[in-house]
Amino acid sequence: MSSSLPTPPRVVSVVGATAAGKSDLAVALARSLGGEVINTDSMQLYRGMDIGTAKLTVEERDGVPHHLLDVWDVTEAASVAEYQRLARAEIDRLLADGRTPVLVGGSGLYVRAAVDEMEFPGTDPEVRARLERELAELGSGALHLRLAGLDPAAAAAILPSNGRRIVRALEVIEITGLPFTANLPSNTAVYDVVQIGVAVPRPELDERITLRVDRMWQAGLLDEVRALEKVGLREGRTAARALGYQQVLEYFAGGCTEDEARAETVRATKRFARRQESWFRRDERIHWLARPAGADPAELLQRSLDLIGHQI
Repeated sequence: MSSSLPTPPRVVSVVGATAAGKSDLAVALARSLGGEVINTDSMQLYRGMDIGTAKLTVEERDGVPHHLLDVWDVTEAASVAEYQRLARAEIDRLLADGRTPVLVGGSGLYVRAAVDEMEFPGTDPEVRARLERELAELGSGALHLRLAGLDPAAAAAILPSNGRRIVRALEVIEITGLPFTANLPSNTAVYDVVQIGVAVPRPELDERITLRVDRMWQAGLLDEVRALEKVGLREGRTAARALGYQQVLEYFAGGCTEDEARAETVRATKRFARRQESWFRRDERIHWLARPAGADPAELLQRSLDLIGHQI
C-alpha cells in the first residue's frame, strides 16, 4: 500500500481520546512507513501497569518495535522533562537510521514535550520543600486557590486535587516570576511532524470506554493492582492516581465496593476523555480523521497515509 507513497515525513504523531483506537492505527502506520512506535502515554511508561493502561501485548504490536514502555517503577514520580529527553533521543536515533518515528498516546503535554519547543524551568529544593509542607498542612484546595489568584489559566488546566502539579506550578511562578502558563510548550515544532487525530463520536466513545473497563476487569486488573501494591504502587505519587488503579486501591482500602470502583473508573475515564479532546482540539495543527462505528481499519489507515503524503 505504501509503495506508491513519496518519502514519508520525518515524524508522525497519532493522538486522540482514550479508547479511540490510536494504538492499532499507529502499529499499522509504522508497518506501512517502515517505522517504529514511540509511546506518548504517561502511564504506559510504568512497569507492570499493563491491563489498566491498555498497553498493547507483544502479539498486538505485530512485530513493530515499541519504545518508552515500561521505563519507570511505580514508585517514581512522572517527569515530563525526563520524558522529553528520552523521547527525543529515540526520535533522533530512528531518524538517523532512516526509520519513521510514529508517536502514539493521549497525554497531551507529553506529545508536546516530544515534538514542540518546550523548556523546563529548574527546581529550587527549598521552595519545593516549603510548598510541599504547605500542601500537607493546608491541602491541595487551598494551594489551588492561591494558584488561581496568580495564574488563572494554570488553575483552570490543573485539577484542584492534583497537589503535585499545583506545587510545581507555584514553584515555577516563584522561581521565574512568570505565570506557569508562560512556560507551556509553544506551537513551534522542532521536527517535521504530521499530527493525526482519531475522532470517535461521543456516544460511541462512551460505549468503547465502558467496554474497555469491563475487559480490564475480566483480564485481571484487580490481580495486577494487588501485585503492584506489593512493590509500592500505593506510595507512588503519580502511578497511584492512574485511572482504574486509583479506584481499585480505594476498593482494597475499604472505601468502596468493587462494583462502585468499576463504575467510578468508567465515569472518571469518560471525564478524562473529554479533557483529552479539549486539549487536542486547541491545536490547529492536528488533522482529525473521523472514525465512526463500524469503520474499516484499512480505510482509516489509507486516509492517514493519504494525509501524510499530502503533507510532504
